[in-house]
Amino acid sequence: QVQLVESGGGLVQAGGSLRLSCAASGSISPTNTMGWYRQAPGKRRELVARLFTGGAANYADSVRGRFTLSRDNAKNTVYLQMNSLKPEDTAVYYCNVVMSRGSYWGQGIQVTVSS
Repeated sequence: QVQLVESGGGLVQAGGSLRLSCAASGSISPTNTMGWYRQAPGKRRELVARLFTGGAANYADSVRGRFTLSRDNAKNTVYLQMNSLKPEDTAVYYCNVVMSRGSYWGQGIQVTVSS
């Protein structure tokens, strides 16, 4: 059973920072792609960033240079450091892991950036 538990969300002023964490359990391998997506009210879920085997990362254009994705394989945890936050970053953020048997999602965590 794969479980993803997110933490670190909350309310922050524009220009501030937050760090999201996603702790994974259930036969997670360092070769599994892990990342973050987000969904704002009335919008579709979109990729924020994901980390592939070997450390290569893929970022959405809207967050590149402001957000940094990292992973601690010993803890099966992925982190999203979010700096210079903007009101348009307000959304529910979801952790995701892709495995051979499927794609799994966390429950989502709210990030709200006030102007």
